[in-house]
Amino acid sequence: MELYNQLKALADKVEQLKELIETEESTKHAFTLPFINILGYDTFNPTEVIPEFTADLGLKKGEKVDYAIFQQGDPILIVECKHWKQDLNVHNSQLFRYFHVTKTRFALLTNGITYRFYTDLEETNKMDNRPFLEFDITRLKEHTVKEIEKFHKSRFDVSKIVNNASNLKYTREIKSIIDSELLAPSPEFVKLFAGKAYHGRLTANVMEEFTEIVSRAFNQIISDRVNDRLNMALNKEEEKQKTSEVPQEEPSKIETTEEELDGYRIVLAILRRKLPVDRIVHRDTQSYFGILLDDNNRKPICRLHLNRNTKYIGLFDEKKQETREVITSIDDIYKYEEHLLHTIDRYESE
Repeated sequence: MELYNQLKALADKVEQLKELIETEESTKHAFTLPFINILGYDTFNPTEVIPEFTADLGLKKGEKVDYAIFQQGDPILIVECKHWKQDLNVHNSQLFRYFHVTKTRFALLTNGITYRFYTDLEETNKMDNRPFLEFDITRLKEHTVKEIEKFHKSRFDVSKIVNNASNLKYTREIKSIIDSELLAPSPEFVKLFAGKAYHGRLTANVMEEFTEIVSRAFNQIISDRVNDRLNMALNKEEEKQKTSEVPQEEPSKIETTEEELDGYRIVLAILRRKLPVDRIVHRDTQSYFGILLDDNNRKPICRLHLNRNTKYIGLFDEKKQETREVITSIDDIYKYEEHLLHTIDRYESE
């Protein structure tokens, strides 16, 4: 949790300062060095972190990589940093050359926002073309933090990281392939399923028809699974409220509508990227449908006022004062995604 909080603090700093960072050097000092510090390495200790590390490339002498991190006298990670606005895809060839002439098994290419970790899974001492770990620090997921933690000074173990790198790399690539197929199914992908479901000849017209069918079927499966998870969370919360000893506000007169539950599901969909769904709780009252963090009245996320001619969403500021915004339908809740996420960040930092 401590590592996550430190990375989250750095992510917030990146969001606040990036428009003020005008050079590559500023990116290094504002974003990259703090990340190295979070990993437990002393950036002021030249036996641990060497800036402008010399990596001679054959006849080309004096080539320098931005940073090299050392343990017990050997480089364990070389780091190449670019300006935060730069596309990293055009810079991995430079790091590829550095990797070849150093003893390290790992290389990091970053612009302070996107981080790409490389190793030599495919050919010894030759950096792979694709990273085994990639993340955007402003959109960190829990499982990613666990992988980052393996590079921490107190936990660093070459064998463990390399052994897991293959699984990470190919899982990432397969997820990318699946994502592409769901977006635009390839003929091979469509044929795999059409051949099992359709017993006639797979003509061009049949393939065209099944391309749409396969895409729709997979997206429906994903949607159904998401809804199942949400319904399970809702049922669990409803059971919790039934057994709770906390007195409700005139429960006999409260009727929770399907529209209110749909609004709750939209809020869940927005916030589940940052929180487990079981931390987001709803409480219905005669006056409004409240959504809370951790079932805590002191942490209101929003209120839905839907059982009236004019519908509102109630949003809360730093002083927990409610401001009502008119909405024409529950889909308008998505317009306030940024405010809801900011409210959660505020409570988490308290």
